[in-house]
Amino acid sequence: MTHSATKRTGRKNFREALSPLQKTKAPWLPATLGTWSVGLDDYALEQYLFVGPRGGGDYFRVGIFAGVHGDETAGVLAAVRFLHELASKPEIARGYELYIYPLCNPTGYEDGTRHSRSGRDLNREFWVGSREPEVALLERQIRTLRFDGLISLHADDESSGFYAFALGAQVTQYVAEPALRAVEQVVPRNCSEIIDNFTAQNGLIRKGYPGMLCAAPEVSPRPFEIVFETPHLAEIETQVEANLVFLRHALEQYQQLRAVGQDL
Repeated sequence: MTHSATKRTGRKNFREALSPLQKTKAPWLPATLGTWSVGLDDYALEQYLFVGPRGGGDYFRVGIFAGVHGDETAGVLAAVRFLHELASKPEIARGYELYIYPLCNPTGYEDGTRHSRSGRDLNREFWVGSREPEVALLERQIRTLRFDGLISLHADDESSGFYAFALGAQVTQYVAEPALRAVEQVVPRNCSEIIDNFTAQNGLIRKGYPGMLCAAPEVSPRPFEIVFETPHLAEIETQVEANLVFLRHALEQYQQLRAVGQDL
């Protein structure tokens, strides 16, 4: 994950980033989870639900989170584009309820900073009693919806290739690895033995930071939890495409594992 110092690089408008999703007859269901004020500005956390065609059994519920760090814009663009892709190719979401949160840190996005405007790294604030409004709203969603899987889209400004944190259920690595192989057609994989100060094996890390976005601590069994990291210095369109490839293949792989009765 990017560890660059917080600095403001110009203001954007978080609502403009989400404006491509404001369609009156869109096949997704939008919801505003909550609003808060920072100075004279008002902010909101938006959720978009896409329900795919029915599969062979119960729907799997997966949360997709982007923009937790405000300066990692590729994930935001990918989440927006993924919703449009689902609209034209709903088969990608067969058997899924996909809850997509394209912009989890609107103040950081507007300021071009990793942190929110309060100066907090939101990806160190989960399940530690945080007072950050974005975290409280997301925690409520995660606890209420009890996802079968969580996928977070990030970028690392020190990595020359992509990699992933594979957490939660043991099956997570079997979901992540085929998706990582597919992404290699877009951008190289980081195969270093140490990535982001963690021991890694073939681009997969099995531990995470305290306070990072994940399922509620009391949840058992654990869902699959993946943090996908693109190389921040790659072209933005390359990062967006890498995120899209990863999402498609991760969802397909999990569906296949469930279909054959893989022990989750």
